[in-house]
Amino acid sequence: MKIDVILGLQWGDEGKGKIVDVLSPEYDVIARFQGGPNAGHTLEFNNIKHVLHNIPSGIFRKNTLNIIGNGVVLDPVIFKREVDTLEKMGVDITHNLVISRKAHLILPSHRILDAASEQAKGKGKIGSTLKGIGPTYMDKTGRNGLRVGDIESRFREKYNALVEKHKNLLKIYDFTYNIEENEDEFFEGIKTLSKFKFIDSEHVVNKYVKEGKKILAEGAQGTMLDIDFGSYPFVTSSNTICAGVCTGLGAPPSGIGEVMGIFKAYCTRVGSGPFPTELFDQTGEDLRKIGHEFGATTGRPRRCGWIDLVALKYSIMLNGVTQLIMTKADVLDTFDNIRVATAYNMSGITLSDFPYEIDETTKPVYTDHPGWKTDLTSIRNKSQFPEALKKYIAFLEMELGVPITYVSVGPDREQIIKIK
Repeated sequence: MKIDVILGLQWGDEGKGKIVDVLSPEYDVIARFQGGPNAGHTLEFNNIKHVLHNIPSGIFRKNTLNIIGNGVVLDPVIFKREVDTLEKMGVDITHNLVISRKAHLILPSHRILDAASEQAKGKGKIGSTLKGIGPTYMDKTGRNGLRVGDIESRFREKYNALVEKHKNLLKIYDFTYNIEENEDEFFEGIKTLSKFKFIDSEHVVNKYVKEGKKILAEGAQGTMLDIDFGSYPFVTSSNTICAGVCTGLGAPPSGIGEVMGIFKAYCTRVGSGPFPTELFDQTGEDLRKIGHEFGATTGRPRRCGWIDLVALKYSIMLNGVTQLIMTKADVLDTFDNIRVATAYNMSGITLSDFPYEIDETTKPVYTDHPGWKTDLTSIRNKSQFPEALKKYIAFLEMELGVPITYVSVGPDREQIIKIK
């Protein structure tokens, strides 16, 4: 048995959480392999919206084991809030959530460092969520970090030593802060974490693979935010691509099975950074309004634009995508004309391959498609798809060279339609 992977192919917010929720009954294990609480995975069922930040999206399935892997950075404060919210709903997750000892912890001082660094950048801000993600990964690679396993031995001593290092770093910034005011909440989060089983997840994952258990690795953010291959420097601090499964769970490359890439029928981005198909007109505003495009973690309005096949082909290549899942097709219901970027024009040169760098001079080359002008939200079978939507899907499959297997026509579980 191999590990299947589900991840975002754009700049995040593609709808990974709700797809994982729908697919999770087919799997024994759902595992997060990278990122932190800057991710907001939204699930909706029974007319209730749920937003998860640290916890894998299979948590509402009682018979599914959920693993927070070693590649994740975990904020005890946000984790406790998530656990408390779930407990109020009557959901006991201590039996089906386990945490890697090698996952790194986000400290209050990491969040302060994040805010101080972002403020110092001035106009060069990257649009950080200010959750302390970057500084935590910096400590990880700098071999200074605190890990979940440290909770089991001399934790206060290790915590105090790292905070002192952070205070020395903060001396270079003109930034007012008070670490102590957030520490009580942090240590309450540590108590909550301690209720859960800590595991050596690399051994557990590989053992389950040998036993034939079905495992789904759940990505956070999106491919175009990958630290190595995204639109640098406007990226996140982890490897969001399929290769991150290997380092984030301890899985061998030969152990990867299906790679399911999720993309919106259009495109969005939160924060700073290049976005060639971004729309600044009424169409962009309509996409934002109809699609409720506001960040699940920050609440910030998302920038909206047409789908970008240059970036999408690049993401498919990097991840070795074997099947595609298109979300939010219903957001395009009212548009007369739907545009698709099939190339870039840079300084008079037409490019079909994603370049080293994109900026404001990168102009999309569009092809136009008629809209379906049909309310998709009540559709529950692919046979009910309007002809224009079928042609749109066929065009994307032809251009991308990968089959589209699911299409979502709304936020609820019941609105995700299997088409292949």
